[in-house]
Amino acid sequence: MVCYSAALKFDPNDVYLLNKKGDNLSRLGRFKEAVDCYNKAIEIDSNNEYLYNNKAIALLNSNQPQKALKCSDKAMKINDENEIVLYWRGFILEMLGELNSALECYNKILQINPEDPDVWNAKGNILSELERTEEALDCYDKALELCLDLSPDAAMWNRKGNALMELGRYDEALKCYNEALKHDNGNDAFICNKGVALLELNRYEKAIECFRRALVINPSNEDAKILKDECLENL
Repeated sequence: MVCYSAALKFDPNDVYLLNKKGDNLSRLGRFKEAVDCYNKAIEIDSNNEYLYNNKAIALLNSNQPQKALKCSDKAMKINDENEIVLYWRGFILEMLGELNSALECYNKILQINPEDPDVWNAKGNILSELERTEEALDCYDKALELCLDLSPDAAMWNRKGNALMELGRYDEALKCYNEALKHDNGNDAFICNKGVALLELNRYEKAIECFRRALVINPSNEDAKILKDECLENL
């Protein structure tokens, strides 16, 4: 931060430095100052979609999603095929509850670049929210396929497990939760989800083990407490 401020004393109109200073202020949670940096950079270079996009992110992080969307609109006017701009626009729209519009953004990215696992995953999340579970599952499968060489994260496996649970495919869901726990074995939510799959499969003793383990990690996990008691009643 000090370096960027010092460099800007020599050239206060350096768009690159203003943008980088804004990025660093955003990372520090100083979003208003970050927006000021992006605004100054935009005054100098008003045809740069990245500046508007970065400003949109700072506004979103400061809980101003409507203003963030307006910035995203300006970025889109400059370049409506920029994958980064489209991705963040989708995220902003998702935060505003405009799920179908967010889905359009992710679909547009996938038309440009169908090999992006993060976007397939984001699309799957939207489809899950829209209760289009079969389609969501296809997206998670595609994301995991593309992530094979990149070691897919635990959350992705967990979300696929959740989609399978909604479809009543408990054995497959259990395998997904096991994969999630290979990557993050201390996550009480994932352990609890595994317990639910075991409960649905009438494997009560194994389910109880999961709920007990979840409670050791997080004693305030109310779901684990209730589900553990439900299992005990069925023994």
